[in-house]
Amino acid sequence: MIVMKFGGTSVENASAMERVYEIVRGRLERRPMVVVSAMAKVTDALLAAAKAAGAGDRERALELSRELRERHYNTASELVGTGLFTQLHARLEADFDALDELLRGIVAVGELTPRTSDHVAAFGEILSSQLVAAAFKARRIPSVHVDSRDCIVTDHSYTRAIPQLDETNQNLKKLVQPLINDGLVPVMGGFVGATRAGVTTTIGRGGSDFSAAIVGAGLDASAIEIWTDVDGMMTTDPRICPDAHRIKVISFDEAAELAYFGAKVLHPATVLPAIQKNIPVYILNSRNPSCEGTKIIPRAPKCENIFKAIAAKKRITIIDVAAPRMLLVHGFLKAIFDAFDRHRVPVDVVSTSEVSVSLTVDSNEAIPALAADLAQLADVKYEGRKAIVCLVGENLRNTPGIAGKVFGLLGDVKIRMISQGASEINLTFVIEEDEVPEVIQRLHRAFFAEVDATIFG
Repeated sequence: MIVMKFGGTSVENASAMERVYEIVRGRLERRPMVVVSAMAKVTDALLAAAKAAGAGDRERALELSRELRERHYNTASELVGTGLFTQLHARLEADFDALDELLRGIVAVGELTPRTSDHVAAFGEILSSQLVAAAFKARRIPSVHVDSRDCIVTDHSYTRAIPQLDETNQNLKKLVQPLINDGLVPVMGGFVGATRAGVTTTIGRGGSDFSAAIVGAGLDASAIEIWTDVDGMMTTDPRICPDAHRIKVISFDEAAELAYFGAKVLHPATVLPAIQKNIPVYILNSRNPSCEGTKIIPRAPKCENIFKAIAAKKRITIIDVAAPRMLLVHGFLKAIFDAFDRHRVPVDVVSTSEVSVSLTVDSNEAIPALAADLAQLADVKYEGRKAIVCLVGENLRNTPGIAGKVFGLLGDVKIRMISQGASEINLTFVIEEDEVPEVIQRLHRAFFAEVDATIFG
């Protein structure tokens, strides 16, 4: 069997869902399980409604809900006939009534908690998966809707809950595998799970990819397909370099590095369950299904190019922690990282000397409090509006002098930090955010002027 995940733009309206139907119909012999995101921009609207309710703006919160209700009703009426529409309409109406009741409750309490935010955000995937399942039924695909909260068990870390894989796998084998064995096509919303007590959670923005990989690993799928609105992973952002090439095949390690450092086609955690089971992951375009996309496998074929891709991650802040008085004092680094842990701030790049540590983090509101905490250990300063540029390729392991070639192209660029990852497949450095386009264009011209036709499209 295979798992097919369709992103928000792939299910954004009735015509997009028609394309999904055609794609799934062409793979019925492979016994698909379908995972869908919320319709495009629905999660943003739900979170805006929750925020308005938390601020006491009842009218705005319910107005946003009404707009979403109308959008889903209209999509349903375009997708299914009268008989199925009556049944589907009743289910959608019950869900939107529950959403409105929840929003009114948030207004009454006057507080939006992470737990309640998750409950609101989950409606997007619950609704879209019901629409897609109904559309399949109307077109004679034997489909059944599966509530992801009955399958994906998580901890209580609301807004970024951690799936509990052993229990999740048991649920998938018990609830989903028999449906597939009976020739049905299960349709499930991604991104959403529930605690052991049944409290709704989400596994973070972009988590539908992760959900698909979890399902694929739990059901021992032969492949996981991530359907989006681009032709696959590219050598760099085509908005910066219109001559960027599609990557036909790439290793799990390379894809994970690119995803983490800014390649938005793939959620960074997606490949982890697939790696554990050696399940190939395909990045495909629902608007261009004839394109072969990108195949992600444990070990990619040898490539003539040094690099596979260049990614950039913006909105980065550098935090410098300098403490001559702590020279060689045992536990200094531990104390620094304990502070990051207390404030739940993940670190991207680290550079150290005997007396100082520089770290990069995503710019966020927790940084001033973190800096104040670190100031008890050392002298601290931080600067925003930075970007991480990451060049990825397994050939880095065996190519001497590559750093000299890269930085020789950037002689007039102010490089703030440099790191070659422990994986030995990435070269990473930090620059000013507004220099990203020029830097990537220079590097892409130099390293992708000619490409290996077996690896790049």
